[in-house]
Amino acid sequence: MADRVKISVVMPVFNEIKTIGEIINRVLNSSFDTEVIVVDDGSTDGTREFLQSFHHPSVKIFYHSKNRGKGAALRLGFAAASNPYVFVQDADLEYDPADYSAMLEPLLDGRADMVYGSRFLGGPHRVLFFWHYLGNRLITLLSNLASDLNLSDMETGMKAFARDKLLQIRLSADRFTFEPEITSKAARARWRIYEVPISYSGRTYEEGKKIGLRDAIQAFFCIIRYWMFN
Repeated sequence: MADRVKISVVMPVFNEIKTIGEIINRVLNSSFDTEVIVVDDGSTDGTREFLQSFHHPSVKIFYHSKNRGKGAALRLGFAAASNPYVFVQDADLEYDPADYSAMLEPLLDGRADMVYGSRFLGGPHRVLFFWHYLGNRLITLLSNLASDLNLSDMETGMKAFARDKLLQIRLSADRFTFEPEITSKAARARWRIYEVPISYSGRTYEEGKKIGLRDAIQAFFCIIRYWMFN
């Protein structure tokens, strides 16, 4: 089955020189007919130079002249995707492309329009950051109240879509607020949404983790805005 399924993997990247080569190789080796779309979001640590020297027939690379945020990079990547199923893949090594098969099942059999890879449904994960975990659960709870969903992990960085559905949604969030925006708009559009357990190899801030308190606050206000005014 895997050899016949065509997927597009959109990978926003900002200052990930230590992991970018490895994650691209892992995605290419995921056993599907894979198109990889990398969007460099203004990297300054050597990532851009690495990508400029990297060549593979299944990899498309785009560049932002300055850092605009994850959401802006994803919009560019989504517009370039050509295969019927589209994945979001972070450029670090926290999320494993080996989980693509489980995420594809509800899409392939027609049950789902969108699939969330949940870090909280029993998959193996590195144990880190109680307060980060608590904040994630609170934001997911607020999102569920606003959208009338029962997600366990709204903020997950691994999501998959049916491309024809994704193209019907108008996205505008530039940064990490992509996650609450796509959730709110998918719920309003009455997409069929599934969750599957995935593995998660979280990293520390010393190892390069970027999302923090400011992003949580922005997500909070984004959820309220879409709930009350959009």
